[in-house]
Amino acid sequence: MSELASQQPRSIALDLDDAGVSPDLPRPSHQEDQVYGVPYRPVEFRDDDLPTALERAGAWLRRTQDWLGEPVDVIAIHLDYDDGGDAPYYDVKLLCNEEDLAGAPIALRAAGKDAS
Repeated sequence: MSELASQQPRSIALDLDDAGVSPDLPRPSHQEDQVYGVPYRPVEFRDDDLPTALERAGAWLRRTQDWLGEPVDVIAIHLDYDDGGDAPYYDVKLLCNEEDLAGAPIALRAAGKDAS
């Protein structure tokens, strides 16, 4: 469990997995994609075909937005390539707000309903 400090006088308890994100966070579906660690959360989509990597990134954003109940705070988008042979050529990373990936907005809404 982690606590989210807020402007409210109390803390909100969050259920987080070993990576520090909500266990309910939709994970990227392809084996080459992953959610990274802090201080910001790069969510990586790798493929030899750039449109495919971008489509998977868009699909993940839609699923995560539906889960979160609001748009995901994407701080930046990083595009790189790897011409090392064994790795997929394109590497798309969405740098996301870690509180969104931990489910903080969901917990805040739930805490607001409990306080009512």
